[in-house]
Amino acid sequence: MTYDAHQHHPHTAGPDKGRRSSLVTGGAGFIGSHLVEQLLDRGDRVTVIDNLSTGSRDNLPAHESLEFIEAHLTDALTQLTAKDLAFDQIYHLAAAVGVQLVMDAPGDSIKTNIVDTIALIEFAAQATTPTLIASSSEVYGKGAKSPFSEDDDIVFGSTTIARWSYGMSKGIDEHLALAHHRATGFPVVIARFFNTVGPRQIGRYGMVLPRFVAAALAGEPLTVHGTGEQTRCFCDVRDISAALPTLLAEPSSRGRVFNLGSDTEITIRTLAETVITTLDSSSTICTIPYEHAFPEGFEDLPRRRPDLTRIRTAIGFAPTRTLEDTIRDVADHIRAAHSDPAGKVQS
Repeated sequence: MTYDAHQHHPHTAGPDKGRRSSLVTGGAGFIGSHLVEQLLDRGDRVTVIDNLSTGSRDNLPAHESLEFIEAHLTDALTQLTAKDLAFDQIYHLAAAVGVQLVMDAPGDSIKTNIVDTIALIEFAAQATTPTLIASSSEVYGKGAKSPFSEDDDIVFGSTTIARWSYGMSKGIDEHLALAHHRATGFPVVIARFFNTVGPRQIGRYGMVLPRFVAAALAGEPLTVHGTGEQTRCFCDVRDISAALPTLLAEPSSRGRVFNLGSDTEITIRTLAETVITTLDSSSTICTIPYEHAFPEGFEDLPRRRPDLTRIRTAIGFAPTRTLEDTIRDVADHIRAAHSDPAGKVQS
């Protein structure tokens, strides 16, 4: 099956009057809400579970085919089980997000990632529902090899460094899902997201692009952590979300792990410069050491680039949106979120 970021999918038979029924956990979040739009656009009936800890109900459209459940995931799944509700497919995107959030509350992040995923896998595996589980490039830990390939060995830092707890917990999620697949044939796919950016992403959890864009719009300095020479690969959320249904529908993807993102590297300093240039901002750039940004200690990777061979082979994935286009769309979203009805940007 070939990936197309703008494709419309045909309906398939499902339990709800012949229409496909999809469950999205974390569906009010950044990536989840864009996925929900994709699913609604192709004609699915969609159920979203989100406790709104980092998501927002405003991210979701008012749509007759959308049911929103505000609850903790384990509680909501218990309710769905009691009602004997079934789904044609499940997308598990509920997770702790953002470096700052993980550094501030590592224990809560571990619990959210592992306990919720156990509950979701048990719910999905019982009905053998095709399921996509969102993982992260953080699973690669301190990997020195570049680009990162799905079968690479993994090396993490010390357990005294809170930053590594996120990658470890997502790695456990992957192990759990793949163990169920091997034991029972549970039809699961794992997508390791690399740096995903776009409208609706917020900067308060350490996400770099919305933080840069907000500063540029305000004419404030763009703060770069470390030297700024570390590189990342940024991919628009609309390219990412469009690929997920295609990946889940591909029979050869079951029981496998896929990198998902862009493989075009850019330094964080160059990213800041690109934001300033694209938005014609008067902002400057300042750098601060990691130990000042994260008082409890922090370790970062000099490079994070995915090998996309596997996902290109499976579904022909290729990003379609430029970084400059994404920056402009993020800026438009931030302006809209901070404007009054007359369109005047508020402070």
